[in-house]
Amino acid sequence: MSKKADIGLIGLAVMGQNLVLNMNDKGYTVAVFNRTTAKVDRFLANEAKGHDILGAQNVEEFVGMLKRPRKVMLMVKAGNPVDATIEGLVPYLEEGDIIIDGGNSHFPDSTRRMKALAEKGILFVGAGVSGGEVGARFGPSIMPGGAKDAWPHIKPILQDAAAKVADGTPCCDWLGTEGAGHFVKMVHNGIEYGDMQMICEAYDLMKHALGMSNVEMSATFAEWNAGKLDSYLIEITKDILAYQDEDGMYVVDAILDTAGQKGTGKWTAVAALDAGSPLTLIGEAVFARFLSALKDERVEAAKQLGREITPLDVADKAEFVDAISEALYASKIISYAQGYMLFKAAVDEYGWELDYGMIAMLWREGCIIRAAFLDKIKEAYDADPELENLLFAPYFKEQVQGAEAAWRKVVSKAVELGIPVPAMSSALAFYDGYRRERLPANLLQAQRDFFGAHTYERLDKSRGEFFHTNWTGEGGDITSTTYNA
Repeated sequence: MSKKADIGLIGLAVMGQNLVLNMNDKGYTVAVFNRTTAKVDRFLANEAKGHDILGAQNVEEFVGMLKRPRKVMLMVKAGNPVDATIEGLVPYLEEGDIIIDGGNSHFPDSTRRMKALAEKGILFVGAGVSGGEVGARFGPSIMPGGAKDAWPHIKPILQDAAAKVADGTPCCDWLGTEGAGHFVKMVHNGIEYGDMQMICEAYDLMKHALGMSNVEMSATFAEWNAGKLDSYLIEITKDILAYQDEDGMYVVDAILDTAGQKGTGKWTAVAALDAGSPLTLIGEAVFARFLSALKDERVEAAKQLGREITPLDVADKAEFVDAISEALYASKIISYAQGYMLFKAAVDEYGWELDYGMIAMLWREGCIIRAAFLDKIKEAYDADPELENLLFAPYFKEQVQGAEAAWRKVVSKAVELGIPVPAMSSALAFYDGYRRERLPANLLQAQRDFFGAHTYERLDKSRGEFFHTNWTGEGGDITSTTYNA
């Protein structure tokens, strides 16, 4: 009898190959298949040589290599390729078999696929995987959700392959039904957009407001990485700034200033708009990438509208660098607070039961946003599982209040100089708005009632009771239907 594999994986790009090797290192026999079968042969002859990995030349042979219930992980491009791969698999699967989508799929697609496959008796799991190729090889963060009956069968494999925190807890646990896993991965990626944008703003301020060299900036990021800003993205920024090519040129200075994206940050912003959740910082991070893409137009705008940035004449450069670090940390807190507000909105919308503290631990190691900061989020939700907002937790409240003066100084100086800091400034605007008992939306609602009879509520009446004023004397008493889009 031929040997059977514990799990199969389809999609032998860099993430797929490294996950296969990772699982095999943990003692699991893995079967592999790729639409371009030459990739299977190359993988077996090179990276997988000497490993306990089985290669298949077609889907039927691949499925036949798997132990029951069959567990198939897909590492293919999101969208139609996932659906096409599932369609090709289903005829060879049986009731109780499991499909795991480990790509960057949109969470509504995962919900749809789970429901459609359930009708065929097949269990579907949408599992976000973060960590890049190194994480995939040595331990990523894995965020699974979908058909709960699948979890006992795949839990050992995924948790063994995942990164571990200091006490050995795997950065992989069950998140909930339907698209919960890919929703959490989507928010992770949105927060990643925000973190990267804020770091870029700090870099821009040091470079153009203070005239710091790459060596000085790299040393600064190294210092930050030894403190409360300790994170993967801060660490790699330190290395990027110091990296020189064979001619002694700093590579970062030669890179065209246009940022790419794969859409997950945009999905996060759209999900926030749909939920009515004020995810302002991530939205600005997405728009900043869009703006960067307008390179030719920006070059022309610089000719017609540009201004020279004169570095600050500051007596104590170190003091302003410290202020930038405080502004960065405060803005980071706001970004995560907003991300967790979106989680709460999803719980209300979809009926999921998300464990907020556990999510922070899934991100603690292995993934792109891994940071010491995440321990504080776990502590906050351990202390108060019903915490309304991260900003109410004592640690985060104290940190933001302590950073406020430096934060305002950095944002105001950036505005004076003409250096855009959309993430830091939007975070500050959110903080100011969130803690205002009364905002000018009373005037906005009056305007809506004036031109469209949209009605308004009153401070001196019960919530849910609506009123209309005939502002011109000609509008009458007819009102518009009250609804939220």
